This record gives sequence, C-alpha cells and structure tokens, in this order.
Amino acid sequence: MCGITGIFSRSGAGGISEGLVQRMADTLTHRGPDEASCFTNEYIGFGFRRLSIMDLEHGHQPFFTADKSVVLVCNGEIYNFKELRSELIAKGHVFSTNCDVEVILYLYMEYGTACLDRLNGQFAFAIFDSRNQSLFMARDHFGICPLFYSVKDDLVLFGSEVKALLQHPDIRKEVNITGLDQVFSFPGMVSPTTMFKDVRSLKPGHYIIANKDEVKELEYWDLDYPVEDHAYEDKPESYYAEGLEHHLLKSINYRLTADVPVGFYLSGGLDSSLVGGLMKSLFPSSRFKSFSIGFPDVQDKQHDERNFQRLMAEHLKSIHHEIEFNKNDVEKRLRDAVFYAESPLKETYNTCSLALSELVNRENIKVVLSGEGADELLGGYVGYRFDKERQSFSNDNDLAEMLEKQMRKKLWGDQDFFYEKRQHEFKETKQALYSDHLNSIYHDFDCLERLEINQNRLNGRDSFHKRSYLDLKLRLSDHLIADHCDRVSYANSVEGRYPFLDIELLNFIRTIPSKVKLNGLNEKYILKKVAKKYVPSDISDRQKFSFVAPNSSHLLKSNIEWVNDMLSYDRIKRQGYFNPDTIERLKTMYKADDFNLCLPFDDDLLIVVLTFNIFLDQFEMSGI
Repeated sequence: MCGITGIFSRSGAGGISEGLVQRMADTLTHRGPDEASCFTNEYIGFGFRRLSIMDLEHGHQPFFTADKSVVLVCNGEIYNFKELRSELIAKGHVFSTNCDVEVILYLYMEYGTACLDRLNGQFAFAIFDSRNQSLFMARDHFGICPLFYSVKDDLVLFGSEVKALLQHPDIRKEVNITGLDQVFSFPGMVSPTTMFKDVRSLKPGHYIIANKDEVKELEYWDLDYPVEDHAYEDKPESYYAEGLEHHLLKSINYRLTADVPVGFYLSGGLDSSLVGGLMKSLFPSSRFKSFSIGFPDVQDKQHDERNFQRLMAEHLKSIHHEIEFNKNDVEKRLRDAVFYAESPLKETYNTCSLALSELVNRENIKVVLSGEGADELLGGYVGYRFDKERQSFSNDNDLAEMLEKQMRKKLWGDQDFFYEKRQHEFKETKQALYSDHLNSIYHDFDCLERLEINQNRLNGRDSFHKRSYLDLKLRLSDHLIADHCDRVSYANSVEGRYPFLDIELLNFIRTIPSKVKLNGLNEKYILKKVAKKYVPSDISDRQKFSFVAPNSSHLLKSNIEWVNDMLSYDRIKRQGYFNPDTIERLKTMYKADDFNLCLPFDDDLLIVVLTFNIFLDQFEMSGI
C-alpha cells in the first residue's frame, strides 16, 4: 500500500525537521509513487508515500481523530475492516474515509494496544498519541510488512525500509557482521537483526511503546502448535479438507478487496495454481491477469515450468502474461536487487522476481496474489519428508556427531532435530571464508549465540510442527516475504498479498494433525485434497518442484568485468571481511566446466560474497 517513515522525540525537544522527514519519505517513492504527505509537531514527524489501492479519492494519510489528538500512518491492508468498521460505528465512532486502515485508529481508541488482537491483515503502522506523548508501532503476525527502527538517545526513528533511516545524520553506516553470519547460516536474516549496526527490524507479531521513560518491544502473537498429536481431535479427513477450503476461500475473498484490478502470480506449482483456481471460483465471470516467468536456457530446462503455467492459465481462462528470463538477466538486475533488499542475497531469485514485478507494473496491475506460506504451514519442503525418513548412520560416540548434537540441543532444544544444515560443521566453513580479523572476533558476532527463538514453542511438539515453527521464523518473513516478495514487488510499485498467510486460516491449520498435512511421504496431502476441485490433476498430483534461480557460477564463467572486480583478490583483501585465498579457491571451483551446485541443498557461497560486496558499494559502507 505504501511506505511510512518518521521521527519521534520522546521529550518533545527533538527539533524535528520537516525537510528531513520529507527526505526520508522520498527514499520510499517506489513503494508509493501516487502521493506524498508529511506531518510534524514538536514530538512527531510522519512521512508517507502512497500506493493508491483503497478509496482512491479520499484515502490520504496520516489519519487523525476528530480532535486531532491521535494520528496514524500505516503500510498495509486490514482485511476484516468491514466487520470492524460496523462494530466501531455502532460504538459511535465517525469515519472520514472508506479506507480499510482507518479502523486501526478507532480500534486503538477503544482497546489500546489490545487492538492488535482484533486485526486480520498485513500491516506495519505507527500511532502518535498526544494525550500521553507516546508512540505505538506494530508489525503484523507474519511480518509481511517490514518496519525498521533505531533508538538514538531522545529520538526513535522508523521506516518501511532502512534507506529512510539512513537519511538521518545520527545513523552510522556500519556493517552488522551478525547479519552477514545469519545469511550464511540460515535461509536468510532473522529479525531483529539487520545489516546495519544502528538499525533493528521489528519482529513479526511484536509492537513497540515509546515514551519519555522507555522504549519497549513486546510480543502480542506467536505461532503456538498444540503439544504432540494427542492434543488433536480425531476427525475425518473430510472435516479438515472442508475447513481448509472454507478458510482459503474466505482469505482470498478478503484479498480481492481493492479499488484497482487484482492479478496473481502463476508459477505452475500447486500453491499459486490453487490460489488462481479459488479466485476464479469466487468470481467465475472475471478474467484475472496472471503472470509467470520461464527459463529458455537449455541448462535451465529443468526449472522451466511454462507448460504447467500455460495449462493452468488455459484452465482458468486468465489473461496470461509471461516473460523469459535468461542467465544474462541476472547480471542486469543483481545490483538493483541488492539495493532494494538492503542486504546480501542468498541466491539470485530476487532478480527473477524483479523482472516479474516489472511485467506486472507494465500491465497496470497494482495488486497480485501468490502462494507464499503454504510450504511452511502445510509441509511442502523436503525437510518434512526427511524427518519421516531420517535414520542416523553416524556413531553417537563420534566426536563430530556429539558436537553437532550439542549444537542442536542449544539451538532447538532437541539434540535429534535437524534443521537446514549441520551448524557445528558449517561453522568451520564460515571460519574458512572469514578473514583472520573476523575470526579473531568471531565470538562477538556469532549468530548462533544470538538467535532469538522461543524454545517453549518447540518443546513437546512433533518434528513436523517444530520444522513449521522454524520455517515461519527463519525462512518465511525475513527471507521469502522480505527478499523475494515485498522488496522486489514494491521496487516496481506492486503490492503482494498472500492468502495462505491469514491469521484465521492459520488458527484452523493449527488444529490439523501433522499426519493429515503429511500423509506418509505425500507432502501437503490435505491441501492436494482441496486442490483436486480447482486444479488439473497434472498439477495437483505432481511432486513439489523447487523453483531454483541461476547460480553464481554463470556470472564467473561469463567473465563480466564488474563481477571480476568485486571478487578480485586485492578488493577482498582490502575490505578485510573474507579470506582472499579461500575466495580464489572458490572462484576456481565455480569456473570449472563440471561444477554444479545442487540447489537448493548446497549453499551458493560466492553469491553471498559477491552481493555483500555490492551491498558495501550501494550503501557506501567501509571495509574493516
């Protein structure tokens, strides 16, 4: 919907500059090209950039109460706003617009911070309450909408992207090495960590209260699966299939609410195809626009799903648009992808998503639905099957295995639960990559020592729900949604909506036993039951296929001048973050004719190194 930013002076003596707030907001123009606004007083400065989607004529922000005592800026959508609006009108509140997010203002007037318990949506907002000179900021349950902040003495700075905060002279451009360590170690960075020492990411399901006395970050929601299978009622599969279908239809109907046309991404897989099928069932006379990407390069034929995309588009009679993405397109968009991500990249997927959102923008679509979240909540990744198949071939007395079990116990509270990689073993890989200086201070930034995971949400749960919880925390919000969706969509002024990431739907999914989500080794079993009604069997019955973008090997083999410069021995040595000899060995390996990364299971180490160096350049960060 937009980009928000601001400055809060806790004492009211901050001397907030309207010009500075406007400059902060201007860095977010890509998120909201349709309108700009600014509000300042002695306590608060709010900057806003609007992408007009709801109430196009009147939905201007900030929103004020009638007496101007409380003011709101919000990025996102409130999907249950019609129900909330009716309730609030009955209580005597008078709305000035038909914009969905205005309900937040009056919910806050009624319930204070407990208003968060009533919201179903994707949002990041800030409320200034002049009655007690406080700032209240919150981020949605799943972390779909980003919100970054920094506390600098009397001031609290915030924004939808770090770029906005970097306009303030008090924010240092200093690398947070823990962020880099997280990118290597996990699917992506994990809130509250960012790549900037002075900046934190507000965690999903959390809010902040700031006033003259303190700045507190508090949790209002966390995913909480029942303990073990005996906590689930024994009901027939049909009950779960019908319930899942009902909640998905409701979720999609919510997300089709807009005063502009809505389209959808179509990957050719189960999740996006089902989203399209449910959209069509709700509005059978509508021809939605669908958008897909294909890989014509011979080497990438295994990743080219255009046959399935076209099959589904024909089935839905959608107005289908597709683009071809060649390996050379990675190089063209990689620097832009890093700029919008504000971090190193784990892979080149962002460049594909950038190209796709460019297509959506050209077709004058501002809102697209897609299937993110289904894999994490319903067991779509290979790890869920691996947990069922897993047998230990190692000797428990082996020292390496003992150390690995100690690490798993420390991280996940269960020495036998495996997630993503052997972290103790991979620590040696990282230390080979890092420079002597970084290794000498490794304990100061080791992300495994700083991981904020609530083990109480893992203890007593079966392996399926442990993995689902960790996928939500470590993979979904700060990696898949942030890197692959929010940043690359808003780069082209497109809003993504994600029907599987609906709090009412999740509350139902929590009640489904893991044996119904994963039947034997059949992933997303119950979702496939639902899909048979809406999706051709060629798609609903096929095994999950992981979308894998081109890896960095091609960039090295193409002998691109700027890539060579970024990875040169002298540059790596001068910056001081990595061991130049190790990088040289990796480059030789990646350039070999027979080299092949088995993605997504192998780490593309050089893409992290390359994009980290791009990051340093883009944000004018110094070496060590």
